[in-house]
Amino acid sequence: MTKILVSQPKPASDKSPYFDIARKYNVTIDFKQFIKVESVSSKEFRQQKVTILDHTAIVFTSRHAIDHFFGLCAELRVTIPETMKYFCVSETIALYIQKYVQYRKRKIFFGDNGKIEGLVPIMVKHKTEKYFVPLSSVHTDEITQLFDANNLQHTEAVMYRTVSHIYEPGELEGYDMMIFFSPAGIVSLKENLPNFEQGDTKIACFGPATAAAIKEEGLRLDLEAPTAEAPSMTMALEQYLAKMNK
Repeated sequence: MTKILVSQPKPASDKSPYFDIARKYNVTIDFKQFIKVESVSSKEFRQQKVTILDHTAIVFTSRHAIDHFFGLCAELRVTIPETMKYFCVSETIALYIQKYVQYRKRKIFFGDNGKIEGLVPIMVKHKTEKYFVPLSSVHTDEITQLFDANNLQHTEAVMYRTVSHIYEPGELEGYDMMIFFSPAGIVSLKENLPNFEQGDTKIACFGPATAAAIKEEGLRLDLEAPTAEAPSMTMALEQYLAKMNK
């Protein structure tokens, strides 16, 4: 095995385990994003008939949600008042808001476990707020059900979507292994290579949803993480290459 494709952006730091693996096993690892996130158009947003300024608090579940919320607000010429409160699923996401607004603890709240369930008890303490939730075009009813069960006034609206990154012919060929991290990555593979035949190409993935998407496409899954022995994709890849090199 000499060439591996990782369907993620290239790591910002040279300290990524992928670079150690490339050196140790003398393989080339290329990073190519198979998907990208883009805002819905202002027209599409208006069609949802939601007025952002009818709300007193915004709920953020990801950095993407923050970027596309503030991006669309600028496009729609909506000025967010100083009194707006922000509820985030994690402290990391809460700190990211500083990119757009001044960070003030009295108006920024965050959960303790990075999940929406961890944020709900804090929101319940602010029962009178009218919450606005920016969502991706692909989402479950989990937030609706949780907020309704806790009698939280809220409105949801789609503000961004995941789309396939389309590559030039030949750009995705010649790899001994391809590593995927989401079902959307498999959709992108099929869009980029509609006649893709797996043959000897090894396919690896992280997460059960991605594994299911690979199998649904009739593809062979050669390496799956996380496992008890390999909680990360890089650990799984290293173990696989070590075994092959024996």
